[in-house]
Order: sequence, then C-alpha cells, then structure tokens
Amino acid sequence: MRYSAEIGSVVQRLRDGMAGGVLSFPLTSFRDDGEDDGDGSGGLDLESYRAYLTAQLAPGPGAAAPGAVFPACGTGEFFSLDEDEYRAVVEATVEIADGRLPVVAGIGYGWAQALRFARIAEEAGADALLVMPHYLVGAPQDGLVGQLRRIAAGTRLPLIAYQRGQVAFTADSLRRIAEIPTVIGLKDGHSDLDRLQRLTLAAPDGFLFFNGASTAEIQARAYATVGVPAYSSAVHAFAPEIASAFFTALRGNDEATLTKLLRDFYIPLVELRDRVPGYAVSLVKAAARLRGLPVGLVRAPLTDPGAADLAELEAILDTGLALVGAPLRRTTA
Repeated sequence: MRYSAEIGSVVQRLRDGMAGGVLSFPLTSFRDDGEDDGDGSGGLDLESYRAYLTAQLAPGPGAAAPGAVFPACGTGEFFSLDEDEYRAVVEATVEIADGRLPVVAGIGYGWAQALRFARIAEEAGADALLVMPHYLVGAPQDGLVGQLRRIAAGTRLPLIAYQRGQVAFTADSLRRIAEIPTVIGLKDGHSDLDRLQRLTLAAPDGFLFFNGASTAEIQARAYATVGVPAYSSAVHAFAPEIASAFFTALRGNDEATLTKLLRDFYIPLVELRDRVPGYAVSLVKAAARLRGLPVGLVRAPLTDPGAADLAELEAILDTGLALVGAPLRRTTA
C-alpha cells in the first residue's frame, strides 16, 4: 500500500515501536478534590501528569521504554476530559516524548465531535490518532466506514481505527477503510480470532494491527498465532517492570516465565478486574497509587476500589513485582 512520505514515516515509526516494546496507554492525573486551579485545566493535575509520564517513558532498571504512547485514550479516561484538559494532556505528552517515540492521541464520540478533538491533537503536535468506538448507537458497516471517511476528510493526521463494543468491521469493510489514504491500522478489542484472521488476510501489505484487549497480555500468545504480535499494556501504566519482563519472555519464547507471570500475576489481576464494571481503569489507577505514582483518583462514572479489593490488589502487585525482582514503591523522583 502507498502512503504519503509524511504518513509513511509515522507508519514506519509505529511499526518499529511495536516490534521493540509494548504500547503505553498512560493514566491521566486528577486532583483528588476535583477543584479548578484557575489554569483552565479543571481538575486535571498537569504537574503530576508530567511527572508520572516522564517516569513512564524512562522507566529505569528492569523496564524498557514503550514503543509508542497513546495519551487520552480509554485508560487515560478520555470520556471524562473536557477539551481544555485534553489539549493540556496531549501537549504535555508531545513535549515529554520529544520525538523519541510516536504520540497517538485518542479521539471519539460522533464524527463531528471526534474532529474537534482531532484538530486539538493536530495543533498539539500528535503524530496520529486512535479513533475510539463512536457514541451509544449500533451502526451498519456502511456507517462504520462513513464515520472514518468523515474524520479522515477533516484531519491530516493518520488514523488507527479501534474496534470494540458496537464497532466490529467485516473483511470487506476493512478493505474499504484501508483504501482511505490516512487510515493506517486497526486496534482490536474483540478478541475474536476467527474474525481477526479474516481481517489480517483482507488487509493490504503494511497495514498495522495490534491487540487492544483488556489486559492484553492474557491473550498475547493467541493473537500472535494470527499474525498480530503487537499489543497495548495497561500494566505498563503502573508496573513497567512486569510489562517489560512479559514482553521479553514473549518475544524470546520463554514459556516458563510466561506461565509464571500469567498464573501468579495476570490471571489473578483479571479475576479481580472482572468483579466490578470499570475496574479495567480503576484498578490500574489504584495500582499506580500503591506504587507512589501521582495519578489521583478516577472520575465518575468510574469508582475507586474499596478496602478489601485494594488489599487484594496490593497482594497481587507484590507477587508480580517479586517475580521480576522489582520494589513495590516506585516514585517519580
């Protein structure tokens, strides 16, 4: 497939990043009181976000830097950000990344609102956009394709489609969106490997795919069997040491380490996550706080875990960190 030189460069950087590390979806830091500090960012704690993200992108001993960073997406509570907050988060991410790795900002809702966020991300210097599932309604395949065409017509940035929830592309629709000159890839959150295999076979050469399932490591080996080895990692948001150890073991076919991490850390984490709606974000944020990272609490409609779940989370986190030889507390200093 053929891209413009500018978009082709972004595609190559993303491909290289996916080959060399996990894809990072950072948390967004909020002040616990939710009060506006007068800088137009509402309850956003931008100073803490900058400190947190700096630590995430230079994770230190036992952890590799991610292959790309996706601010203001699902883990970053995009759905709870106003436009000023969104701008501040993307601008800070671009500044801190400083060209070292691609910055892919989340956009969403209907196409008109998605374009408002797309223009902000463009002005902030993002490299590409992740188009999250549209708001509320189901839609036929023609509508899913039309949504991406509308967005592509209004921004110069390359787009990665995200299929999850009510968005699920057929092989024919995948061919159609891949013909849009700025649509460069697909993030899959359905974990339907039969459908995904059909999509990968329908896609033109060079089209990017990655595993975007919740706690994607659980299914990383299965995704790799259908030609999709790249994945996002929510665990990287609070324990890059664990995420890096898993990635290294996966790429090195170290079955003993994979089994140990899956059995003793990832599966217990997922079992806890599945108890309460929204824990896919809430537990990640709580785990980051347990490590001393300045991310604050979640915003409604999400809720933070109670004492019993928090104690269980801490035990799971202790086990995972012990498995890779990392300390519980991790500061941003």
